[in-house]
Amino acid sequence: MPLQSTLDEIVAALQPELGLAGFPASYIPALAHVPAAQLGIAVCTRDGQEAHAGDGLTPFSIQSISKLFTLTLAMRERGESLWDRIGRSASGTAFNSLVQLEAEQGVPRNPFINAGALAVIDRLVSRFDAKAEVLALLSSLSRSGIEIDGEVAASEADTGFRNAALANFMKSFGKIDNDVDSVLDTYFQLCSIRMNCVQLARATGFLCRNGRHPRTDEEIVDRQQARQINSLMLTCGTYDAAGDCAYRVGLPCKSGVGGGIVAVVPGRLTLCVWSPALDPQGNSLLGLKALELFAGKTGLSIF
Repeated sequence: MPLQSTLDEIVAALQPELGLAGFPASYIPALAHVPAAQLGIAVCTRDGQEAHAGDGLTPFSIQSISKLFTLTLAMRERGESLWDRIGRSASGTAFNSLVQLEAEQGVPRNPFINAGALAVIDRLVSRFDAKAEVLALLSSLSRSGIEIDGEVAASEADTGFRNAALANFMKSFGKIDNDVDSVLDTYFQLCSIRMNCVQLARATGFLCRNGRHPRTDEEIVDRQQARQINSLMLTCGTYDAAGDCAYRVGLPCKSGVGGGIVAVVPGRLTLCVWSPALDPQGNSLLGLKALELFAGKTGLSIF
């Protein structure tokens, strides 16, 4: 499969659409001014080949893609007990919805909506310095020094009233053990990590390798856990658009409102796309189109 030419063709095909539709995440002030007319894509194969095109080396705020790595650490540390307070089903509602949480007694529907990610981080905070552990994991997997964007983190904290409501609501049901402010600070910091498409394609590589580190072959999670994470990405990874994403792309995906989306072809490769303009569900408009084109051109799908 000619990776570089495939990526170049995808970027060229979508170039005329840059900046024409969608908007960056304006409810986070630090993201509102990110220029929308950008598109990057990168691929890393199981055997170590890499390719990127467009703005594939431009750093961006990974936002909810960080939830993939907090979940990875939590599954490794907590095993099946993690699911005592968190569901594994698609939500069908917005990623920051309070309504479902109230109806279900403070138990988040899945670990990729905001309430679920807060519950996961609470589990991690009980064990260790979650920020340090996630940054160390990402740095190792991506072979890069990964850092938090302080401006974005401050912007998240200044405007994160809905997330504070979610955390306090779960605390009232006894579903959060630690200090709410500590959990929220960790959540805001991790959502504010900056990475580029190449780094994220590398970092997710363990998910196409049965849970093993792409470079060292160390076990990040076991084979079953890697399969479970991929399953959750497929059913819950793109908010309430997961069904549409599965229909269009046919791969496990995890998106973030910074405009990034990572995707996994189990046993073959991982890829990351980025374009800041979002659709109404909070997914990258051109990012999803790029993934759809990639699946169509390569014939790669889990179906």
